Amino acid sequence: MKRKLVFIQTLILTLLVATWLPAQNGTKSDTVIKGMVLGADGKPVAAAAVTCQSSAGIRPRVVHTDSKGHYIITGLKQDAYDLRADANGAYSDWEKNIPLRKGQTKEVTLRLLNGNTALSGTLPAKQKSQ
Repeated sequence: MKRKLVFIQTLILTLLVATWLPAQNGTKSDTVIKGMVLGADGKPVAAAAVTCQSSAGIRPRVVHTDSKGHYIITGLKQDAYDLRADANGAYSDWEKNIPLRKGQTKEVTLRLLNGNTALSGTLPAKQKSQ
C-alpha cells in the first residue's frame, strides 16, 4: 500500500512538473514586438492604436499604447511584420518587413506625422463663409 502511495505521489509530481516547464519555456521564448509611439512633437502618445500584420498582409492585430506611450505585441509567429500607429487623425509611416525569429523581441519606435487634426484631439476651426 505504501509503495502505491509513493508511486502515485511521484506520478502526480512528474505530471505537474511536465505541464509547468513548457509554460515557463513558452514565456521565455515568446516572440514579441514592443516599443513606443511618439507624436510629431516627440512626446509619447497615450491610447494610440498600433496595427501589426504580417508583411504578406495577413493576421492583422491592433493594440493600444499605455499612458506612457508604450505598446507590446506578444504571441507572434516567426515572420516579417509591418507596423503602423495612429492617434487623433495622425498616422506614422508603415515600418515594413521587420524580421522576427522565434523567441526574439524587437523594439520599434513609431513616430506620428502631422495629420488632419491636432494630436490634442481638437478639430481645426472652420472658417465662416460670408
